[in-house]
Amino acid sequence: MPTREARFYEKLKGDLVRCTICPRRCVIKPGERGFCGTRENRDGRLYTLIYGEVSASAVDPIEKKPLFHFEPGSFTFSISTVGCSFKCPWCQNYHISQALPEEYRTVKMEPEEVVSLAKRYNCPSISITYNEPIIWLEFVEDVGKVAKREGLEVVLVTNGYITLEALDAVASLIDAVNVDVKSFSDAFYRRYCKGDLESVLQAVVAMKEKGIHVETTTLLIPGLNDSDEELRALCKWHYENLGPDTPIHFSRFYPCYKMLYKEPTPVSTLQKAHDIAAEEGLKYIYVGNLPGNPGEHTYCPGCGEVVIKRFGFEIVDWRLDEQMRCPSCGTKIPIRGSYHRRGGW
Repeated sequence: MPTREARFYEKLKGDLVRCTICPRRCVIKPGERGFCGTRENRDGRLYTLIYGEVSASAVDPIEKKPLFHFEPGSFTFSISTVGCSFKCPWCQNYHISQALPEEYRTVKMEPEEVVSLAKRYNCPSISITYNEPIIWLEFVEDVGKVAKREGLEVVLVTNGYITLEALDAVASLIDAVNVDVKSFSDAFYRRYCKGDLESVLQAVVAMKEKGIHVETTTLLIPGLNDSDEELRALCKWHYENLGPDTPIHFSRFYPCYKMLYKEPTPVSTLQKAHDIAAEEGLKYIYVGNLPGNPGEHTYCPGCGEVVIKRFGFEIVDWRLDEQMRCPSCGTKIPIRGSYHRRGGW
């Protein structure tokens, strides 16, 4: 199995190592792996088993990530590997996120190849997505360095479970993130994800402070993370720590993986979440996994007019001027980058 020495770890006594890539900080014995299954101690050195191992690649609309306020209308070159730092029983990509490196067939790619493919398909950005990018951080870092030289942007779709020192090391290479805030309950995180809430919240705030474009997504699972009290607490925290202009997405759950027994999220629950977010002062609130819902659109907070109309991942009507101002009242909408009128690759 291909390996490369990891960069994010500490050597301990007795050939033990401590991984420092995520807040779990696994202490790993020789011959064993960390929680994610992708980082292995070999004779007192930590190796990543997934450097350059690509499980999937695709050209996606940036709105699929979802990112609605970053290079809108553009395509992004998406890549993934295997493994994850969480064990979410509803994961739609469980076939790669819960696989070990030896269990899934991958294609070996160098950072230069990834960037070359992104340019070939006229993608202004590269998205590390589908499984958790943080456990792939050595490769993400190297892709980011090449991407910057070639004028491309880098996007992470992540659970946000990263140590602050690892984030410090790569933040200058990351342009945008969508962070899955799974719940606003630490008990939920510990039971279902096998992580903790506070580490995620700290990382999201740090990303924002470092100038990375941040949007968050919460998948609403009936009966687990959709109470009025929890949603209000989440939205209050979002307002106070990320600001009213930071987009928040509420996505519809569909039965998957180990949660086939659950019903899809009622549309009324998504509307409730939207209304609570608005009551708490958030300005850019989106409803996902529900094509055709009015919650997909961007509304001007100044006058209430629809300024970006969407259907699924497509922009069907763009009404902002070149300065991203509302044509009706002149309110500037916070969008990073420019509008890309989608016309193919």
